[in-house]
Amino acid sequence: MRFRGLLKYLLLIIILIVMIFPLLRMFALSLTKALSGSVTFDNFAYIFSANRFGQYLFNSLLVGVTVTVGNVLFCFMCGYALARRRIPGDRFWFYTVLIVLMVPVHIIIIPIYLLMNKIGLYDSYGALILPWLVNPIGIFLVRQYVSTLPASLEEAARIDGAGEMRILFRIVMPLCRPALAILAIQVFMTNWNSFLFPFILTSSEQYRTLPVGLALLLGYQSIDWHQLMAGSVTAVVPILAVFLIFQRQIISGITAGAFKQ
Repeated sequence: MRFRGLLKYLLLIIILIVMIFPLLRMFALSLTKALSGSVTFDNFAYIFSANRFGQYLFNSLLVGVTVTVGNVLFCFMCGYALARRRIPGDRFWFYTVLIVLMVPVHIIIIPIYLLMNKIGLYDSYGALILPWLVNPIGIFLVRQYVSTLPASLEEAARIDGAGEMRILFRIVMPLCRPALAILAIQVFMTNWNSFLFPFILTSSEQYRTLPVGLALLLGYQSIDWHQLMAGSVTAVVPILAVFLIFQRQIISGITAGAFKQ
């Protein structure tokens, strides 16, 4: 039994080394010169001065934070309405959310591209933000979580004279913090790492995000690996920090659909 335990930990250590080696190699290359191999920060200085990486970083932060705030707000309100309100066709609206979850996101590439062109939002922050302000998985998550909360708390607040908006944002929303935290973290990480839609919906450097800018660092005939790794570190460090700080919520998000009704 003890031998099996040691074998398990040995296997986990090997897997850890295999997974962490590319990350350490990336950091090492980003801090060394191409020819001499000496430690330097010139690679970071170059990509921020010559490749507008500062603009890309700002765009990724702006889009990620705005989309995250929008999802927390709108998914919370939609999920609460589906869980608590008895509106005509409430089951129908809930089933439409489930149906949208089954649709692969790549199917909507062309419709979103045509729509952004038609309404004049192509190559703008609107194209990067507007289509993603509401996430069906977020609505489903909040709806399931609110369904587990006792409705007596809201009824008591109504008896005390609280209005619906106060009940919504002062009573129910604080109780939904675990679900909203999971939603916010997952939405931010998804948008931070998004490449395909920002690449298709923008054409100028002014609106490119970090993943798109990083891909454009690849040369046609040669690749400066040290500068490319510096750009990769710039893109990885914020999301790595988010994961280390909120890893418990991220892991719990894997089982988010298991809330009792």
